[in-house]
Amino acid sequence: MTQQAVRWTADQVLALAPDAASRKAGSKLGAAGPWSEAGSSDEGTVWGLCRGSGSKPYQTVIDIADSTGPAYKCSCPSRKFPCKHALGLLLLWAGADGSVSPGQAPDWAEQWIEGRRKRAQERTTAGGASGAAPSGDPEAARRRAERRAERITAGAAELEQRLADLLRGGLASAEHEGYGLWEETAARMVDAQAPGLAARVRELGAIPSSGPGWPVRLLEECALLHLLDQGWLRRERLSDDLAATVRSRVGLSGSADGPPLRDHWLVLAQYDTADARLTTRRIWLYGTESGRTVLLLSYGAAGRAPELALPVGLAFEAEVSSYPGAGQLRAALREQFTPPAPAAIRPPGLTTPQAAARYGEALRADPWLDSCPVTLDRVVPTPDGDTWQLADAEGGLALPLTHSARSRPDLWRLVALSGGAPVTVFGECGHRGFTPLTAWPEGAGEAVPLC
Repeated sequence: MTQQAVRWTADQVLALAPDAASRKAGSKLGAAGPWSEAGSSDEGTVWGLCRGSGSKPYQTVIDIADSTGPAYKCSCPSRKFPCKHALGLLLLWAGADGSVSPGQAPDWAEQWIEGRRKRAQERTTAGGASGAAPSGDPEAARRRAERRAERITAGAAELEQRLADLLRGGLASAEHEGYGLWEETAARMVDAQAPGLAARVRELGAIPSSGPGWPVRLLEECALLHLLDQGWLRRERLSDDLAATVRSRVGLSGSADGPPLRDHWLVLAQYDTADARLTTRRIWLYGTESGRTVLLLSYGAAGRAPELALPVGLAFEAEVSSYPGAGQLRAALREQFTPPAPAAIRPPGLTTPQAAARYGEALRADPWLDSCPVTLDRVVPTPDGDTWQLADAEGGLALPLTHSARSRPDLWRLVALSGGAPVTVFGECGHRGFTPLTAWPEGAGEAVPLC
């Protein structure tokens, strides 16, 4: 099937927007009015001229068949990717009303596409050549790894002492010390080259005075941090998989050297989280043949969206390689054989008791796991006092929604999609509850992103 024969939905296009403002502005440009000379090719290229405030229209071109998701080029001055013009052109193309007709790309669009594909071929060739080249000095790499391990060990020992001091003085003292104590401790973990420990310490600092029951939550998180410290200090006694998980949780990034798994992958969810330093994009994929669910992570500098973009509901054939660690679902995207295209596929669902049991099983492999991916079959969003839950339509148990899920406006989108009827929901199930990320209506229907 050619790219021209496959159309995305408006939801899939708008899922690419870097922020709400871009989503709103792009929606306004999704009509034929401001566009001229819009066209598309069977190879997955869409182009057009958009009238702006200047004398010259903006030249916008999109490569839909790019291996990491759509790639964009626009002559506008916006620093957002995709810009509102790219979003508007994709919406116009997705509308399939004849506004974007098949044709030959103009020279300015063809030059950009040819340049991109030439550079991609050069990277592939260079990658193959570098793969055959000998690696750097292995002895030097071993010494660097040993020095870092020594720093992390010293940091873990210091953190153990600080946790002991906290418990000896009583948890109430944490409320009076303020956040400065935790930030200082986190900085010490950064110096020890243990960013994973630093991140967990910063999370501890947000717990005191965070509402009723905070001492219990603080004690629980301190216990998990203590367990991680002890896992690192005694890693030689652990199984290889669990030791790899501990290294990952401490902050030692491994390589995705697992055997390549080729499958048709359905994009289940995509969402971003950001802090002052980094934007992290999480993409959940489901292998329709293997039944595996894997997580792709990509990063962008603060304020910039990561390059990898795979809208929900699309499917493509590709290879992925897993990262090491017990129960780890993270993988790296390798060779892609087909461009992402809409697919009428749903992952098999679980009941709410089965979902809770799935999370319990995952904790055995990774005690520091906040949540695991789960698809719930035939659940109904139901109010429960001041909160919401997903109740089993057959009268079974219900899973409470997390606080973050209850505070998002997309909760009402889920409620409207259900209308009191059962829906299929994919999300993350953990000790804080269930966070819905994507939903499908009863019977036939397209995936609806909820994040």
